[in-house]
Amino acid sequence: MIAKHEITRDDIMPMERYTVERKERRRALVEAKRNRRLEVGPVCSFYFENYETMWNQIHEMLFIEKGGEAQIADELSAYNPLIPKGRELVATVMFEMDDPVRRQALLAKLGGVEETAFIQIAGESVTGRPEEDLDRTNASGKASSVQFIHFPFTDAQVDAFRAPGAQVVVGFKHPHYGHMSAMPEEVRAALAEDFD
Repeated sequence: MIAKHEITRDDIMPMERYTVERKERRRALVEAKRNRRLEVGPVCSFYFENYETMWNQIHEMLFIEKGGEAQIADELSAYNPLIPKGRELVATVMFEMDDPVRRQALLAKLGGVEETAFIQIAGESVTGRPEEDLDRTNASGKASSVQFIHFPFTDAQVDAFRAPGAQVVVGFKHPHYGHMSAMPEEVRAALAEDFD
């Protein structure tokens, strides 16, 4: 099965119908997302996006903000870039800490962390490429708590990733957040479906 790479206006459900189906769709999405999340280190989670997660995000934004037809083009423009395009994985990366003082202190030291993300597979490293919509490290070196990172794979790396039982490691090479995590098999299997 070929993954879908873009949400079009034709894919947007009327809000009246979405409102009726919302509860069940959100329940199904929670189940689907369970195998699309990976904790890396003590305060960071990678949420790997796909057509389904972004379709739901767009509909949630339309439901919450109630901007109607005028809002749709902006949502498509914002979220379509986060759908993998066949030879990549795309992650929303979140640094999550309840204590705002500790969170600010950590983020102040994490400038450029988005440039150091990687996925290792079969002895090779896939270097992350931050989403180019805006700079997520400010001039003082403070990182945003939310990053959007693309991981472009070669054909050989895709083949290696798809191999059942393949060892995949996700992490950062940042001096203040040099954490790595092994990807569980169920997550690897789910993400393997993002490739064409």
